[in-house]
Amino acid sequence: MRLNKSFFERDVLEVAPNLLGKTLVRVFNNNEISKFTITEVEAYRGEEDLACHASKGRTARTEAMYLNGGTIYVYLIYGMYWMLNFVTSKIDNPQAVLIRGIDDIKGPGRVSKILQIDKRFYAKNLIDSNIIWVEENNIKTKYTTDVRIGIDYAGEFWKNKKWRFILKK
Repeated sequence: MRLNKSFFERDVLEVAPNLLGKTLVRVFNNNEISKFTITEVEAYRGEEDLACHASKGRTARTEAMYLNGGTIYVYLIYGMYWMLNFVTSKIDNPQAVLIRGIDDIKGPGRVSKILQIDKRFYAKNLIDSNIIWVEENNIKTKYTTDVRIGIDYAGEFWKNKKWRFILKK
């Protein structure tokens, strides 16, 4: 069963750990369907979170973050890696979950490479997409938390938030 709008239209700190263990489904250009278990995510919580892109306000880059929960937010880093994020919460409340790990693939750049994510995914909707979505699998999960990675620029308070969620095996 595909996750619906109400799943994503909650606070990012609820959605992020709830995504662990869910099934990410990707239909590739050759119509091959692949399914992956989400194993690691990070939460970014709006304009007040100095590690969140929305902390600088609404821009052309961050516009997708201001849309309804279930929207995809992608951005390019180092000129080569697309980062896959799922927007959460309600419209005009920019929160998102970065997908850091699926199955045995660790690292958001590797995840996006395997999933063949690029700028075409920007502002697409997981709820009605026919190429990417998330499914419930009713698996009870346990997880650990840790600090987010690569956000030293956000300052001590924000970089030390344990808003990275990792599925326990």
